[in-house]
Amino acid sequence: MPRFEYKVVPAPQKGLKAKGVKGAEARFSHALQELMNGLAGDGWEYQRAETLPSIERAGLTSTTTEWRNVLVFRRLRETDTEAFAPELLPPPSDAAASEAEVAQKETPAADVDAKGETAKDTQSDAAESEKTDTAEKTSAWDNGVEDTKDVEGIGSTLETLAASRKTSKTDG
Repeated sequence: MPRFEYKVVPAPQKGLKAKGVKGAEARFSHALQELMNGLAGDGWEYQRAETLPSIERAGLTSTTTEWRNVLVFRRLRETDTEAFAPELLPPPSDAAASEAEVAQKETPAADVDAKGETAKDTQSDAAESEKTDTAEKTSAWDNGVEDTKDVEGIGSTLETLAASRKTSKTDG
């Protein structure tokens, strides 16, 4: 059986001003609503309102009975919430393994290598490693001029500039 902890707070005695809330009743309702929503956000569930007697001192020797309005909230204890935590499911059975085999058989054999990877997976891995290699080379030193070996018909001015920067790179 779940165990609860309770919180008892004094009910608001004055209304709370807000935009569009007019009149004493509406302001009081708004104050009550804000209090209840604030506690609900912390996990407290509203139970009931109570009017209870409170014996208080009045002067030096006498006492009076004051009636107090309180709101009662409850929530599951922290230790009990762990008891209701979801459980992990057991590992998949042989039926799930056979579904994986069926899916693999539906993939064309030409596209699957010995490791079970498709050609598309292998191509994307190769392209990614090529990008990483290129990024590592350019991050070491970048002279701002691209390699001119693959470009034909490049102007002599650019070739001269590239050659001078390559020599300064090897010198420094």
